[in-house]
Amino acid sequence: MRALYHLSVVGIVAVLAACSGSSGTSPPDAAARCGNLIVESGEQCDDGNAVNGDGCDNSCLISVFTYLKASNTDRNDTFGRSIALSADGSTLAVGAPLESSTATGIAGNQADNSAGRSGAVYVFARRNGSWSQQAYVKASNTDADDQFGWSVALSADGSILAVGARVESSAEIGVGGDQASNSAAGAGAVYVFARSGTMWSQEAYVKASNTGEGANFGISVALSADSTTLAVGAEGEASAATGINGDQSSTAATNSGAVYVFTHTGTSWVQQAYIKASNTDREDRFGGSVALSADGSTLVVGALDEGSAAIGVDGDQASNTSVASGAAYVFTRTGPTWSQAAYLKASNTDDLDHFGWSVAIAANGATVAVGAAFEASAATGINGDQTDNAALGSGAAYVFTLSGTAWSQEAYVKASNASGGFGWGVALSIDGSRLAVGAALEASAATGLGGTQTDGSAPGSGAAYVFTRSGTAWSQQAYVKASNTGQGDNFGSCVALTAAGATLAVGADAEASAATGVAGGQADDSALFSGAAYIVTGYR
Repeated sequence: MRALYHLSVVGIVAVLAACSGSSGTSPPDAAARCGNLIVESGEQCDDGNAVNGDGCDNSCLISVFTYLKASNTDRNDTFGRSIALSADGSTLAVGAPLESSTATGIAGNQADNSAGRSGAVYVFARRNGSWSQQAYVKASNTDADDQFGWSVALSADGSILAVGARVESSAEIGVGGDQASNSAAGAGAVYVFARSGTMWSQEAYVKASNTGEGANFGISVALSADSTTLAVGAEGEASAATGINGDQSSTAATNSGAVYVFTHTGTSWVQQAYIKASNTDREDRFGGSVALSADGSTLVVGALDEGSAAIGVDGDQASNTSVASGAAYVFTRTGPTWSQAAYLKASNTDDLDHFGWSVAIAANGATVAVGAAFEASAATGINGDQTDNAALGSGAAYVFTLSGTAWSQEAYVKASNASGGFGWGVALSIDGSRLAVGAALEASAATGLGGTQTDGSAPGSGAAYVFTRSGTAWSQQAYVKASNTGQGDNFGSCVALTAAGATLAVGADAEASAATGVAGGQADDSALFSGAAYIVTGYR
């Protein structure tokens, strides 16, 4: 469903601009002096190495953007569909679920495109201030249309990577089973990889305990900070069970969805819980988004098509009169036992808002952000008028906080320019005081930080917004556009923050340049929907 929304904006027109302006005209010999550790006339910085991607580019101008492409950029790969950032910002994982090579495992042959939409993940590492690709990661059972990389998650230190392949098709159940069977189309799988030094290897192949066709197991993944807890969403799962560890064998509630929690003990992963909504219903798509607190003991789950007309926290779940309004659910773990702690709805529940499109949670589990990418009010900023539905598809984000055992909505957050698809992605800093929101369908032609938001001449170019909290009051800190804004690029299709919130990573899964690697040329738009990722600093 989301893939259809994602591909609905077509046509790519690149508009190039510098990340930041020059402080003066560079003298003729500036290139020769750049890299001598002295900031001279025409230079904004000089770090002594003249390497792009380390904050001071090879013209000795400050660069708050690092522009990342795949090492095998190709049309329709959708690099940037998913991203994950380590707590310190030194490791970034980028999913390209429609990449097509037949390689398996780590560092395979990237050139063979005979396994269409098999998918890949690229790991980048920052060393001595510069970014480079560390690994090209494929499934151990690469197959056409598996969409490996639809979702990614990293441990806090960046050494453990979980990858979802939402339409992988083996009929195996549990961990480490037979990967060769393709008799359960679209069942989905998750793969766990571990890094030792700079070398990556696959640690586990994970399937649901009730693998079924079309379940989309792996459409979302989350890891605890120490990587000992893994949550996997399967929005197409079909049982009519409710709550924890119910009957998995029923298939009476098509696309109701489920979440599976796995724990790591020693060298083995085992399933700890099978989690359903408290109001399971057909087509709710529970599990379309998931997030875990740092210790893995609090889980938030989005159900973007849930249909109750309740508002706020723990309202009436039985009504199905608000089609695809969406919901989010909070679960907590005591020992090995999980229970539902809250049922969250928007303060302005309405049809087709898709509340739960994205979710994020702070490290301590006490702040939750929920994106509603198609909410329709024309409000801007914080806690504006929620009743005006004059801006269809503008989107919203909602912040909830926990006091004691009670959850309440703290803020209703809109873009400063009522943009399109605001809430497509959400991310929180470790303490929950900084919120990033992606708006993949935003339309301004601005570039970089703080540009003009009112020019709507680049539909679907996308934007990201950073908000900060002081006490209980939220305010917008930054309006972020790509360094090469282009129509239909979907910048903001996913977002991630470092622990402190000082670095933002943004995916643009429909960006079109044919560049490869780090800090390549952004001007050539001959690789439609190849995708890109951006690392942004300096917005504090």
